[in-house]
Amino acid sequence: MIIARWSIDAKFGYKQNVIDLMQRWLQEIAPQVGFNADKTRLLTGSIGALEATIQSEHLVKDLSELNQAWEKLATIAAHKQWSKDLEPHVVSGTSRWEIYRVL
Repeated sequence: MIIARWSIDAKFGYKQNVIDLMQRWLQEIAPQVGFNADKTRLLTGSIGALEATIQSEHLVKDLSELNQAWEKLATIAAHKQWSKDLEPHVVSGTSRWEIYRVL
């Protein structure tokens, strides 16, 4: 099993907007690519982490499953629109994926 963690930083004063959009993505788009609610969680920075950071974590079987999800995301028009809706609220260049192996 692996954890695929996607992070992005909200612009100052826009953190709640980003959280709301991330929650919408988790409800509407994530299930379409196999990211189920029981294997997904939303995190935000608190102590020792940037407060502006919002992360979504997805537990998946392996890199193949993750790649399939990414390929499917590229075909979903609602994901493309969501990205455009999110863009004004985030710091450009801060989005990133981190992959962790579960021991």
